Amino acid sequence: MCYAPLNKCGMDLHKIAFFNLNRILTGSVTPLAAFSLLYFSVSITVVAQKTLQFSDVIYDPRIKTVLSYAQNPSNGLPASIAPLRNQQLVLEFDDLQEEKANYYVRFIHCNYDWTKSGLRDLEILSDYNEFPIQDYSFSINTDIPYVHYRIPLPPVKLPGNYLVVVYKDGNKGDLILTRRILVFDNQMTLSQNDNLSGLGNLKSTNQALNFQLNYGRMELLNPAGTVHVIIRQNQRWDNAKKDVQPSFIRENTRQLEYRFFDMDNTFSAGNEFRFVDFRSLNFPGQNTDRLDRSKRPVTIFVAEDAPRGYQAYAQYPDMNGNFSIENQDTRQEPWISTNYVYVNFSLRSAPIDTDVYVLGAFNQWALGPENKLRYEDGHYTQRILLKQGFYNYQYWVRPSASTNGNQLEGNHFQTENLYDVLVYYRPFQPNADLLVGYFMLPVNPR
Repeated sequence: MCYAPLNKCGMDLHKIAFFNLNRILTGSVTPLAAFSLLYFSVSITVVAQKTLQFSDVIYDPRIKTVLSYAQNPSNGLPASIAPLRNQQLVLEFDDLQEEKANYYVRFIHCNYDWTKSGLRDLEILSDYNEFPIQDYSFSINTDIPYVHYRIPLPPVKLPGNYLVVVYKDGNKGDLILTRRILVFDNQMTLSQNDNLSGLGNLKSTNQALNFQLNYGRMELLNPAGTVHVIIRQNQRWDNAKKDVQPSFIRENTRQLEYRFFDMDNTFSAGNEFRFVDFRSLNFPGQNTDRLDRSKRPVTIFVAEDAPRGYQAYAQYPDMNGNFSIENQDTRQEPWISTNYVYVNFSLRSAPIDTDVYVLGAFNQWALGPENKLRYEDGHYTQRILLKQGFYNYQYWVRPSASTNGNQLEGNHFQTENLYDVLVYYRPFQPNADLLVGYFMLPVNPR
């Protein structure tokens, strides 16, 4: 398969796709052949346009439910994060097809801003940088057949940001997915100064984190230029505060102090996440309005939502935007017995002069066509194919001069959020950003 508009024979892949689509529309092929042609046409067009992105991306529409997590969750760390001396991260995903494929994994070390570092493979790995995914299972009695893949990620030698790249048949250009992981080696300590700071009229809607980093015996050369701090809310990269600068550098006490006096480095507090429970298709859970079993896969309608921007804060537990794959209708392994279903979201609202999305960890917090809502008859709606389970989600407005991302959800300083602070340092050798501090800072923990 080629990865440019023209293949080796000079054939234009886009013309092939158009020719096949024309055959489908004119009815000159059977329905089964039409499906095959359509899938082939979409596939070659997608393959022709694949470009490596240094973010959480799925490049093949058949790939669903990408998860990365620690095998030993008792350490309390969020997903995709591990200490250098105890790296037990796992990557898994589903491929919506009936036959096994040959997938491989490789690593790319990145700087704090997710640009490729100059480190070579031998500097970050003990083995050759290509790892076959050999653990796979076929789904059992599911409406949509799929193959589930799983690989324990091999340990790396240096702390930092790593882009995990999955590709097919040993062809590094045939991208399947990319996933960001963090490996840290704490060489600093963090102490907080007032978890929530008073920000005048922003106090009721924003959350700020004031803290100081103590670097002890660690030798920092030019900390103003070599230390980079990133603060995330609920593991989100899309609204992270990047390259946050210290308010004070105290070399005599070996401290970097971060105090936030204005809005620039504070977070909109948001609201507790909405949720829907379809762990069972026989006895649907909370916020599931109804099921349509007339077609396969099953279609689920989430209970109609409404804007919460002007409502008072209501406390209830959530998963900070995460999701859990579960199947309460069978005792078989959930990763291969759980069904994919169409989930219909519906938000009753007046029209907004910018794009509206439904998002969460289930779609890597990405603003894409799959989760962009359509407006019709007083409702924003979208249908998304999701694996059975329990999902947190929210409605997100594309920020603009007149709109806030949380416009439909509201911002309340009482909201429970999990923040993490990532501290990178670039030494003289190796000349790359290393993750030398990782700290979790819960706000309003329950």
